[in-house]
Amino acid sequence: MDPLQFLVPLGWLSEVGPMLPYAILVMAVANLATRHIAHRHHVEQGDDGDSVDPYTPHAFTNIGLLLLTLLFVLAAPVSGTILAVIVITMLIADLFELEARNVEARNDMPIEAPKSSIAASLVLMVFVAYYSLFFLVSGIWNQFVVA
Repeated sequence: MDPLQFLVPLGWLSEVGPMLPYAILVMAVANLATRHIAHRHHVEQGDDGDSVDPYTPHAFTNIGLLLLTLLFVLAAPVSGTILAVIVITMLIADLFELEARNVEARNDMPIEAPKSSIAASLVLMVFVAYYSLFFLVSGIWNQFVVA
Protein backbone atom coordinates (compact mmCIF):
# COMPACT_ATOMS: atom_id res chain seq x y z
CA MET A 1 0.00 0.00 0.00
CA ASP A 2 1.36 3.38 -1.00
CA PRO A 3 1.22 5.85 1.91
CA LEU A 4 0.24 8.72 -0.42
CA GLN A 5 -2.60 6.92 -2.17
CA PHE A 6 -5.29 8.61 -0.07
CA LEU A 7 -3.77 12.10 -0.18
CA VAL A 8 -2.89 12.43 -3.86
CA PRO A 9 -4.50 10.49 -6.72
CA LEU A 10 -1.41 8.99 -8.37
CA GLY A 11 -3.03 6.44 -10.67
CA TRP A 12 -2.25 8.46 -13.78
CA LEU A 13 1.43 8.56 -12.84
CA SER A 14 1.81 4.82 -13.46
CA GLU A 15 0.89 5.47 -17.10
CA VAL A 16 3.08 8.54 -17.56
CA GLY A 17 5.99 7.49 -15.34
CA PRO A 18 7.89 5.33 -17.85
CA MET A 19 7.89 8.18 -20.39
CA LEU A 20 9.21 10.84 -17.99
CA PRO A 21 12.95 10.12 -18.49
CA TYR A 22 12.55 10.63 -22.25
CA ALA A 23 10.59 13.86 -21.73
CA ILE A 24 13.28 15.09 -19.34
CA LEU A 25 15.98 14.19 -21.90
CA VAL A 26 14.17 16.17 -24.62
CA MET A 27 13.73 19.11 -22.25
CA ALA A 28 17.41 18.96 -21.24
CA VAL A 29 18.51 19.08 -24.90
CA ALA A 30 16.13 22.01 -25.46
CA ASN A 31 17.59 23.68 -22.37
CA LEU A 32 21.12 23.43 -23.79
CA ALA A 33 19.92 24.86 -27.11
CA THR A 34 18.11 27.77 -25.46
CA ARG A 35 21.15 28.36 -23.22
CA HIS A 36 23.28 28.88 -26.34
CA ILE A 37 20.71 31.21 -27.91
CA ALA A 38 20.29 33.07 -24.60
CA HIS A 39 24.04 33.69 -24.43
CA ARG A 40 24.03 35.21 -27.92
CA HIS A 41 21.02 37.30 -26.89
CA HIS A 42 22.84 38.47 -23.74
CA VAL A 43 25.94 39.44 -25.72
CA GLU A 44 23.79 41.59 -28.02
CA GLN A 45 22.03 43.18 -25.03
CA GLY A 46 25.35 43.83 -23.31
CA ASP A 47 26.69 45.61 -26.38
CA ASP A 48 23.55 47.76 -26.70
CA GLY A 49 22.59 48.65 -23.15
CA ASP A 50 23.32 48.55 -19.46
CA SER A 51 21.42 45.44 -18.45
CA VAL A 52 20.73 41.88 -19.52
CA ASP A 53 17.19 40.48 -19.40
CA PRO A 54 16.33 36.81 -18.91
CA TYR A 55 15.64 34.94 -22.15
CA THR A 56 12.01 33.76 -22.01
CA PRO A 57 12.36 30.41 -23.88
CA HIS A 58 15.27 29.49 -21.61
CA ALA A 59 13.20 30.32 -18.54
CA PHE A 60 10.43 28.11 -19.96
CA THR A 61 12.79 25.15 -20.36
CA ASN A 62 14.14 25.69 -16.83
CA ILE A 63 10.64 25.63 -15.34
CA GLY A 64 9.69 22.67 -17.52
CA LEU A 65 12.73 20.73 -16.33
CA LEU A 66 11.88 21.48 -12.72
CA LEU A 67 8.25 20.38 -13.09
CA LEU A 68 9.14 17.20 -14.97
CA THR A 69 11.79 16.39 -12.39
CA LEU A 70 9.34 16.82 -9.53
CA LEU A 71 6.98 14.41 -11.30
CA PHE A 72 9.88 12.02 -11.77
CA VAL A 73 10.54 12.11 -8.01
CA LEU A 74 7.09 10.59 -7.53
CA ALA A 75 7.68 7.91 -10.18
CA ALA A 76 11.26 6.96 -9.21
CA PRO A 77 12.11 8.43 -5.78
CA VAL A 78 15.87 7.77 -5.66
CA SER A 79 16.76 8.66 -9.25
CA GLY A 80 14.26 11.51 -9.18
CA THR A 81 15.83 13.01 -6.08
CA ILE A 82 19.30 12.83 -7.61
CA LEU A 83 17.96 14.48 -10.74
CA ALA A 84 16.11 17.12 -8.70
CA VAL A 85 19.34 18.08 -6.92
CA ILE A 86 21.09 18.51 -10.27
CA VAL A 87 18.22 20.57 -11.74
CA ILE A 88 17.97 22.83 -8.68
CA THR A 89 21.75 23.32 -8.80
CA MET A 90 21.43 24.31 -12.45
CA LEU A 91 18.64 26.79 -11.66
CA ILE A 92 20.66 28.41 -8.87
CA ALA A 93 23.69 28.61 -11.18
CA ASP A 94 21.48 30.25 -13.82
CA LEU A 95 20.37 32.92 -11.37
CA PHE A 96 23.93 33.75 -10.35
CA GLU A 97 25.15 33.68 -13.94
CA LEU A 98 22.40 36.10 -15.02
CA GLU A 99 23.43 38.50 -12.28
CA ALA A 100 27.07 38.14 -13.33
CA ARG A 101 26.09 39.00 -16.92
CA ASN A 102 24.26 42.09 -15.60
CA VAL A 103 27.40 43.21 -13.74
CA GLU A 104 29.49 42.69 -16.88
CA ALA A 105 27.01 44.68 -18.98
CA ARG A 106 26.87 47.56 -16.48
CA ASN A 107 30.66 47.81 -16.26
CA ASP A 108 31.17 47.59 -20.05
CA MET A 109 33.05 44.31 -19.74
CA PRO A 110 32.84 41.58 -22.38
CA ILE A 111 29.97 39.17 -21.71
CA GLU A 112 31.38 35.76 -20.81
CA ALA A 113 29.72 32.40 -21.28
CA PRO A 114 27.81 31.04 -18.26
CA LYS A 115 30.40 28.37 -17.41
CA SER A 116 28.87 27.01 -14.21
CA SER A 117 25.42 26.74 -15.78
CA ILE A 118 26.87 24.94 -18.78
CA ALA A 119 28.68 22.52 -16.47
CA ALA A 120 25.49 21.84 -14.50
CA SER A 121 23.56 21.32 -17.75
CA LEU A 122 26.15 18.85 -18.99
CA VAL A 123 26.00 16.90 -15.71
CA LEU A 124 22.22 16.85 -16.11
CA MET A 125 22.52 15.62 -19.70
CA VAL A 126 24.93 12.83 -18.74
CA PHE A 127 22.70 11.58 -15.93
CA VAL A 128 19.46 11.75 -17.90
CA ALA A 129 21.05 10.14 -20.96
CA TYR A 130 22.45 7.36 -18.78
CA TYR A 131 19.10 6.79 -17.11
CA SER A 132 16.89 6.95 -20.18
CA LEU A 133 19.18 5.42 -22.83
CA PHE A 134 20.81 2.67 -20.76
CA PHE A 135 18.97 0.01 -22.76
CA LEU A 136 21.25 0.83 -25.72
CA VAL A 137 24.39 -0.29 -23.87
CA SER A 138 22.92 -2.72 -21.34
CA GLY A 139 24.07 -5.82 -23.24
CA ILE A 140 27.70 -4.72 -23.39
CA TRP A 141 27.54 -3.25 -19.88
CA ASN A 142 26.25 -6.48 -18.34
CA GLN A 143 29.07 -8.49 -19.94
CA PHE A 144 31.74 -6.50 -18.12
CA VAL A 145 30.03 -5.28 -14.95
CA VAL A 146 28.77 -7.90 -12.53
CA ALA A 147 26.01 -6.58 -10.31
